[in-house]
Amino acid sequence: MIENGDFVRVDLTGRIKETGEIFETTHEDVANEAGVYDENKAYVPMPVVIGGGHFLDAIDQALVGMKDGESKHVEIQPKDGFGERSSQAIKMIPLKEFKKANINPVPGMPITIGYNEGKILTVDGGRIKVDFNHTFAGKTLEYDLHIVEVIDDDKEKVKSMIELHYPQQPKFDLEKTEVNIDGKTVIIKLDKVANYNNNQTQFAITQAKMRISKDIWVNMDIEKVEFVESFEKPPEEVVSEDDNETSTSEIPSSEEVE
Repeated sequence: MIENGDFVRVDLTGRIKETGEIFETTHEDVANEAGVYDENKAYVPMPVVIGGGHFLDAIDQALVGMKDGESKHVEIQPKDGFGERSSQAIKMIPLKEFKKANINPVPGMPITIGYNEGKILTVDGGRIKVDFNHTFAGKTLEYDLHIVEVIDDDKEKVKSMIELHYPQQPKFDLEKTEVNIDGKTVIIKLDKVANYNNNQTQFAITQAKMRISKDIWVNMDIEKVEFVESFEKPPEEVVSEDDNETSTSEIPSSEEVE
């Protein structure tokens, strides 16, 4: 049975009970049918650590005790999901604060202030009303869960956390990522394509590596995680003697010169 600390792959679909709106799924056909398909997302079972903070606590609790291959439908009340809506989370912010940041506020615009994400409700003269409640605050959530695989192999556990956290690219091949475990040290050599992600800042990549490392430290008997990068000199071009000779057919005749 599944326990806290287990590495698993989970298929899931999450919807808002009140409206039936699907907001999360690992199934491509479900995403297409619901009109939420994202071409930048890989629709595959999600690798997670049970109790590792990758899911809501209520989902983790529902997964504990399940068996490999088992499915379950769970309903999550607002208090166990994203909380109840609060009037205190709706703030009035002076327009000048938006002008300082070169932002032209319009109703419905998502915005981040500090570490708080919100949505602009109204623009009234010099005052902007922003709702900092979570999008799903006050909503009852429903999840269909299915345990696809329990991961037992230590190297595959490490790869599953790379898959979960590392910024993926279309050409990124997890099978080309090398993982070696030497005592209490994990050594990771990523597929070389992973080092050339133009869509991610170096800071974002470093954060991803820290999240991977933390999940490994906490849930495995490992004390150190090393990410190794290597750059190989490309092979020198071999120039044949024929390449250094000019073909007689390329030499203009005396008639052509004249």
